[in-house]
Amino acid sequence: MRLLPDPVRRLAAWCVVLLLVAGVGWVGVLLCGELRTAVTPVLLALLGTALLGPLHRRLVRAGVQPSLAAGLTCVAVVAVVGGAVYIVVAALIDSGGQIVSSLRSAAKSVARHFGAAGTGLDDLAGNARRLLGKFGATAASNVISGVSVVAESIAMAVLALLLVFFFLRDSHRALAALRSLAPGGTADTLEAIARRAFAAVEGFMRGTTVIALIDALCITVGLLILRVPGAVGLGALVLVGAYIPYLGAFISGAVAVLVALADRGFVIALWALGVVLAVQVLEGHVLQPVIQSRTVQMHPAVVMLTITAGASVAGILGMLLAVPLTAAAFGVGAELRGRYGGAAGPSATGKPPDASPEAPGGP
Repeated sequence: MRLLPDPVRRLAAWCVVLLLVAGVGWVGVLLCGELRTAVTPVLLALLGTALLGPLHRRLVRAGVQPSLAAGLTCVAVVAVVGGAVYIVVAALIDSGGQIVSSLRSAAKSVARHFGAAGTGLDDLAGNARRLLGKFGATAASNVISGVSVVAESIAMAVLALLLVFFFLRDSHRALAALRSLAPGGTADTLEAIARRAFAAVEGFMRGTTVIALIDALCITVGLLILRVPGAVGLGALVLVGAYIPYLGAFISGAVAVLVALADRGFVIALWALGVVLAVQVLEGHVLQPVIQSRTVQMHPAVVMLTITAGASVAGILGMLLAVPLTAAAFGVGAELRGRYGGAAGPSATGKPPDASPEAPGGP
């Protein structure tokens, strides 16, 4: 090795490090795949805890006992999520057939202008339900094989809800356990990294939820004004799709425009396209900078690559989890740069910029 030039030795060292990191990461992915029935509820519970953490901390600061505050928070989320799921499912059931019919009409219209490409779109619209059923079954089999979709969803939801309760109630114990496991004098650094990662996920989840609600409300109101059929169901698609950045908004917006084209004509379709584009411009230039200005910012190319990688590993679930996990990784990287890269900033104190001294950093 001494015969090699300095740059070559450095390159070799970096290659060894990258290979080790890639190997450890791949083994981690394989272990998560083998233990997916336990890992998936934990990840979903962490996202739920990140979203509900501020409410729990407010209740605790108001004098509510931590266990009672965690219980009230879980009851509130069951009520809110249950109501939202009911509204979304009811809207999709009521307008699902109408939306599929409109997509088929739009596909036939496209077929008249573009020939074979439109015929393929007609076939896709006609078999939309069958394709969605097959895709849903494939995604479910990747989560818990051999268990029915309904039973597995209920079991995972209940387990995730219980984990959210314990994560909210015992977050301070988790930090104490983390500090006790830290080797040598790295307890402060490890706690700071954990706080920073959780703060990034918390900010992402909170900001994404607010943006999803605003997007869905604006697009639903616009479609109702334009009298596009199935406007509430299309708004529900926008709400759900907002948790998959860029790709979800594109798909739900395209469906809304196609439905408007089929039932209300070309002019109304252009107005619907204008509504969707206006909402996207509002999100990109106003909502994202204002609401998520204190969270980890990622380039759109990084987000798209992350979503693609998540989909290849775990299907729909991977697409939902990829971006928040990447946000946590960016937060950890920012903390490490602040501590060891010579950068001065709030991270040098060991706490995220928006963390109060008394607030628990998470599970």
